[in-house]
Amino acid sequence: MTMAIWKPAWLEALDTQRFFTPCSLHENAKKNEKNICCLDCCTSICPHCVPSHRVHRLVQVRRYVYHDVVRLEDLEKLIDCTNVQSYTINSSKVVFLKKRPQNRQFKGSGNICTSCDRCLQEPYIHCSLGCKVDYILRQQKDLSPYLRACKTLQLSSDFFIPHEVDDEANETTNSTLVEGDELMGSSDSENLSMPCTEFVQKKCTGIFICSRSARRISDEDMAANMSRRKGIPHRSPLC
Repeated sequence: MTMAIWKPAWLEALDTQRFFTPCSLHENAKKNEKNICCLDCCTSICPHCVPSHRVHRLVQVRRYVYHDVVRLEDLEKLIDCTNVQSYTINSSKVVFLKKRPQNRQFKGSGNICTSCDRCLQEPYIHCSLGCKVDYILRQQKDLSPYLRACKTLQLSSDFFIPHEVDDEANETTNSTLVEGDELMGSSDSENLSMPCTEFVQKKCTGIFICSRSARRISDEDMAANMSRRKGIPHRSPLC
């Protein structure tokens, strides 16, 4: 009796879903590329969809040399990724989701992928997760020994989730008034004589401002400075 070939729905979604396309639910929103896969709904979503899938298992899909990759740490919680070659981007190990046939044969030493013609480094025999799945299904026709029970899988803490409310306007309004503005703008002579040693920064311009102590200049000093004339320029004698 021939055993039926079976793949979990979330694995089929990682292989067939299209990522980095605009989300139809958030067409007018910024950063609406679908770079997340909801393993429970078996669909690709954008960062704006995360709040409605917060209790589901989510995995972030990234781009590397124009192909979809997933962190090895996340995939290891779902399936055994032994013998799949990994790569390092941004200090994280990633694994390609789909096979990438090599255009020209590399004549160096190393292994050849079991499902395509791509050359690999010594310990590895699969160039992507899809290649390993295809190899197992051809040889054993059963993925259950390689699957792992994973009930919760959330995005990393540094993943940016945009908010519906535009906070940029509020931030600009609050940053226009900084400490020391009232002191610098006052016409009182007592305030002008007070020193200021604090450095403040305006968020909207990014310029550092330091207010120095000022003293009141008398009218006589002003008139003396204006009436001062330059001396007669001295010319070199003719030879």
